[in-house]
Amino acid sequence: MSKRSHVWRRWCTCILLSLGAAAAHATEAHGEDRNALWAQIHDVCAVKAEQHVYPPSPCIDVQTGVNGYVVFKDRHGRYQYLLLPLARIPGIESPVLLKPGAANYLARAWNARLYVEAALGTTQSRDVISLVVNSPAGRSQDQLHIHIDCVRTDVRAAIDRMLPDIGERWNWLPQTLPPDGHRYLARWVSGSDLRIDPFQDLARSLVPGDTMAMHSLVVLGAYSSTGKPGFVLLSGRIDAATRDRGNADDLQDVDCAIARHAAGQP
Repeated sequence: MSKRSHVWRRWCTCILLSLGAAAAHATEAHGEDRNALWAQIHDVCAVKAEQHVYPPSPCIDVQTGVNGYVVFKDRHGRYQYLLLPLARIPGIESPVLLKPGAANYLARAWNARLYVEAALGTTQSRDVISLVVNSPAGRSQDQLHIHIDCVRTDVRAAIDRMLPDIGERWNWLPQTLPPDGHRYLARWVSGSDLRIDPFQDLARSLVPGDTMAMHSLVVLGAYSSTGKPGFVLLSGRIDAATRDRGNADDLQDVDCAIARHAAGQP
């Protein structure tokens, strides 16, 4: 058995044990209070982890120490999870994310896709999974949270069509993306693992006067035209004219149709 298969089986067992309890708390965490998620992970999950309570419900997992984080079952759909830092970081606009040596939370979220796979009951091709961070205007919570879920089938198809136009520098895609016809910047990153920090990479590309607070950020697992593994990074920008609030989680599908169809499920 491969190391990845062993880890997947172990994580699958953990999810089955803790999913019911976590789901109820996840629903409560998305009320009108924009600090509700922070209260859950800081006042509940972290405390339980310190007390060696497992699972540290409402979290699925807590990784303590420097640059610690939690994995949290989101209320939306059966397959979506969130990764959140244990440190107080409001969101994509935080300068903490741009400091030298800052934790690469998106790389950690990519590794945590195993939770989505376990909920689906099988490992997935990398181009099924996506990570999303919304803009301040497009989010409901003021603690950095990375949505880990399946990409929409039509979004995947659109990216595949435009892949020849996506280079290693940030540029606008030649076409808008479904479901709302919003524009996205895009760039290609090679490698099976996310070795660059997309927050810092996007920040370096912004023109003078632009800010991270105006942007969303998306990481799509992908394959190059020659079949090599990599990622497509996307960033939407708030635009009142097109009613784009920077809520890029619209590119995700909480029903994971792309995975279910690949498995022959309705």
